[in-house]
Amino acid sequence: MFAGALLGVAVWFAVRFLVFGFFTVDPNQRAVKTILGRAERLGAATTLDTPLADLMRADERERYVYPQVRVIGPGGPYFRWPWERVHKVSVATGTINMARDLEDPTANSHGTILQAVTKDQLDTGLEGQIRYRISDANLYAYLFGVKNPIRHVMAYFVSVLRERIADFEAPRAASAAADGAAAAPEEMHTLAGISINDIRKHMRSLNEAMEHECRSAEARYGVVLDASLITALSPPGDVEPALAAINTAHNQVSSDISLAHARADQRIVESRRAVEIETLKAQAEVSPLLALAEQLTTLKSDGAGVLHSYVRNVRLGLYAKAQHAIVPERR
Repeated sequence: MFAGALLGVAVWFAVRFLVFGFFTVDPNQRAVKTILGRAERLGAATTLDTPLADLMRADERERYVYPQVRVIGPGGPYFRWPWERVHKVSVATGTINMARDLEDPTANSHGTILQAVTKDQLDTGLEGQIRYRISDANLYAYLFGVKNPIRHVMAYFVSVLRERIADFEAPRAASAAADGAAAAPEEMHTLAGISINDIRKHMRSLNEAMEHECRSAEARYGVVLDASLITALSPPGDVEPALAAINTAHNQVSSDISLAHARADQRIVESRRAVEIETLKAQAEVSPLLALAEQLTTLKSDGAGVLHSYVRNVRLGLYAKAQHAIVPERR
């Protein structure tokens, strides 16, 4: 009886832990194995020994120091003992609405519009998505560093975005190039310096700035922000007509300035061509005189009689062509 029970336990142990102890990892997954709750580590290596350290500031490197763990790649079958546990994560790229609040689903108009205040104190609505993926280079931070990494990344992204919106200013060089006037009057810069207009014109610049600011999320939380896709900017309803009127006036002024520059450029081109034509005419008139002077100098060097004979022959030729000749009376 006791032997049968012991045999049954042995069979259960073999089936439960030996047969079902094998596992596989899908192509879009990575896995980390823990032994009695401790992840398998790669010696004493930490994130400070990897390129992730370059993504953080000096003060952040002291706070976000995570050990490097052994990452199990796709494939299998792999084996684990009963005292071991396998943590699998998907490294596929995912997207999430930037207005979604993982703690309060009703916030931000039920996760549809993210509110932010511009430097003009306008309450603006933002729409867009965040593209992210789990970093297999810092799985310890994602699995064991924080309780909910995605929530931390979302909160960090929203705080950085609101700060950028509140301080956003369009680059002067880019504004001048977009308006087609490198030396536009100061009033034009003031007119174009409305925060909502600047953000709309430089949405790509804002997205790139957000990607740059959030690069440290990989070292902080083990989550890589692949892209920030801010797609729409919705100002308050009572402000929209005023912005439309300002934009219309600004576009009209920009058009007038562009036309004035075009006319000025055309005048400059015409003036340059006129100067070239007059210069060629003067050269055409001067060239025969210079040639004649050179010829007379050569004749004079051959002797005074040669030059006198040349002048006499020229005078006779003129007499032959003249219809009337006025000869002074000798007294």
